[in-house]
Amino acid sequence: MLQFTWELYLLPVAASAPVTSDSDKDNLTVFTEFLLMDVAGSRELQVLQGVLFLLIYLGALTGNLVTVAIIVTDTRLHSPMYFFIGNVALLDLGTISVVVPKAVVNSLTGSKMISLTECAAQIFLFVVFAAVEIAFLVVMSYDRYVAICRPLHYGLTITPTLCAQAAAGSWASGLVYSAMHTGALFWLPFTKTNVIQQYFCDIPQVLRISSSEVQLSESVLIAVSVCLVLACFVSMLLSYANICSTVLKIRSVEARNKAVSTCTPQLAILLLFLISGSVAVLGPTAEQPSLRNLLTAMFYTMAPPFVNPVIYCLRNRDINAALGRMFSRCAQLPVRAFLE
Repeated sequence: MLQFTWELYLLPVAASAPVTSDSDKDNLTVFTEFLLMDVAGSRELQVLQGVLFLLIYLGALTGNLVTVAIIVTDTRLHSPMYFFIGNVALLDLGTISVVVPKAVVNSLTGSKMISLTECAAQIFLFVVFAAVEIAFLVVMSYDRYVAICRPLHYGLTITPTLCAQAAAGSWASGLVYSAMHTGALFWLPFTKTNVIQQYFCDIPQVLRISSSEVQLSESVLIAVSVCLVLACFVSMLLSYANICSTVLKIRSVEARNKAVSTCTPQLAILLLFLISGSVAVLGPTAEQPSLRNLLTAMFYTMAPPFVNPVIYCLRNRDINAALGRMFSRCAQLPVRAFLE
């Protein structure tokens, strides 16, 4: 009797489990396209948003290309510091080019769709440029530390070979990290929803709609990333603290002003990068489309590439002087053509 009752007790449990599993498999939907956020309530506002994004992109494009052109064409700027500045300008150009053109096209055409492949490519390239820029900022802080705190050893320490190795190492580490990051996000299909509450494929938004296994693996990578970024930040902080201490001891006013003019733009760009990155990482993940969410994303994706060339031209005396020489050469071209 006891055995018969026990078999009756187990029978419903064993029979019910496969039914639930089959039902879940039948109702499973795998998304291959995503719907991006649409804050604008009308077609006119969509077009206005697209025009605004386009103007910001053209401004960033012009500023960063001019910075690179000045550094490449002016022989007085062929030094390690401006080599790194030129690379950062190219990285800023890549960062904003990954996000904004697609957003402009979607706003002007009224579309909100982005494919799974485009989303993965957006995240991969955005993470590559961001990671490489962090590495370059660390190298730039070390370059200024050696130039100001150990000027007699600068030529022996910061060599062209070291600059090339630092650039190659920065790009290699950024590519490896981005590949791991993107692979961790997209190794399982998306089945929860395909709505992304942002105008581009933002990592927190993609993580929000991912499966629990993806969220767990990505959380481990994010924890490691935070530790690496903190280590980079501490090294940069120590470099600039030593620089400030050395600058305060310089008696010559001209030498002090020159040191300040070369360090201030890099420090300002570092602070802007850290503030925008903190907003991106520590900000709340939006569940509904909002203007605040849009402005926050614009701050950390568009502000650094747009503002960095302005900081260099206003605060760096060498780039400012080179810009003046370039304008003078361009102004003389029509006169020479007319005289000939």
